[in-house]
Amino acid sequence: MSKDIRIKKGLNINLVGAAEQTISKAVLSNVYAINLNDFHGITPKMLVKEKAEIKAGEALFYNKNREDMLFVSPVSGELIEIERGARRRILTLRILADKSQQNLEHDVLDVSSASSQELKAYLLKGGCWPFIKQRPYDIIADPDTVPKAIFISGYTSAPLAADYDFVLQGKEKELQTAITALVKMTPGKIHVSVGKSSNSPLAGLHGIELHKVSGPHPAGLVGTQINKLDPINKGEIVWTVTPQDLVIMGELLLTGIFNPERIVALAGSCIKAPKYYKTKIGTEISTFLYASGVNSDDFRVINGDVLTGTKSNPDGYLGSYNNTVTAIPEGDDYEFFGWNKPIFNKVSATRALTFSWMQPNKKYDLDTNTNGEHRAFVVTGMYEKVFPMDIYPLQLLKACMVKDLDEMEQLGLYEVAPEDFSLTEFVCISKQPHQRIIREGLDLLHKEIG
Repeated sequence: MSKDIRIKKGLNINLVGAAEQTISKAVLSNVYAINLNDFHGITPKMLVKEKAEIKAGEALFYNKNREDMLFVSPVSGELIEIERGARRRILTLRILADKSQQNLEHDVLDVSSASSQELKAYLLKGGCWPFIKQRPYDIIADPDTVPKAIFISGYTSAPLAADYDFVLQGKEKELQTAITALVKMTPGKIHVSVGKSSNSPLAGLHGIELHKVSGPHPAGLVGTQINKLDPINKGEIVWTVTPQDLVIMGELLLTGIFNPERIVALAGSCIKAPKYYKTKIGTEISTFLYASGVNSDDFRVINGDVLTGTKSNPDGYLGSYNNTVTAIPEGDDYEFFGWNKPIFNKVSATRALTFSWMQPNKKYDLDTNTNGEHRAFVVTGMYEKVFPMDIYPLQLLKACMVKDLDEMEQLGLYEVAPEDFSLTEFVCISKQPHQRIIREGLDLLHKEIG
């Protein structure tokens, strides 16, 4: 099997406002927050109470179903609020940061001589285990499982997403340490993917199977790469880790300190000077959002990229897994007869009354308007044109909606995550929430079959 991955099906969405490759240090946030919605499927049990003083890297809560899986604070300070929702479900933890930071220090582990179990226990205790996701179900990995392979995508194809080749510069030692640890946790390969013509620090690592990726989005999604390299069958498990999370894991193993540093791409057409900022997980987005200037009063902040991110307020907090913050115009206006006239300023996968196919390299200033309303599925064949997996997307979506477990299994739900359907959601003329449908299907399958 070829080590190269070439994707033909897909769609590149070229947007105005890509981040310039310069890094500034963000203003230190007064308050940091952990959103529990970031950790899907976790039932948290608090280890500290409100008003408690905590150190950076100290455990705040654990997973009820796995008591040694700890979730730690990104900074030292005072836990000022535990926000709860219905039935006292914990929603958000807010920490007032100290002026002078204190870190919880762990004994340094010799990665080269440590066993798999010792490494797992160290990552669990140090708060880095939640960075390891598993498929099926797209949840935090179970430490008791043995994956058949581990996948890391260092190729970015999503619109305006952070460029891994840039943000990973100088982090070779941390990356190699994390890879050395992961090698001991699987009998299979560590698959690492980079761009075909990139100069990625990931390419020089030892103990990996390197793949060169090319093609339109979603070529950079790890799910697409899994499907092309080593598809998941029933009963099999693979793990996935993002490159910036690898850096945090590697630094913990090298120094014994949990350092949740993020280099975030602030991008979008509403940003005057889009660029990269060095900050931490859970920081207030406003600490770097307004530093680059905002050229509109009516815009939407997206915590993540424009296809998979979540809507946020300007005074919201950076998600635990995000390295991109996007600001684009709010689509709260409507074109009269917009469906029945030629369109020159929008992207479309069809040639009906749109002309984006004539200028494939043109950049667009798109807003959040869905240009239509929710309706029943219309069979057009558009999903298949942008969905490169060997899966029938429309049939799988319908199976999830009617909760047909047998069909969900047979049509390949084990293999996908919600992000894999972000592009089909973008081109959907029925305006169906594909990512939410897949998430609910995965949760049901996990609950019923486990």
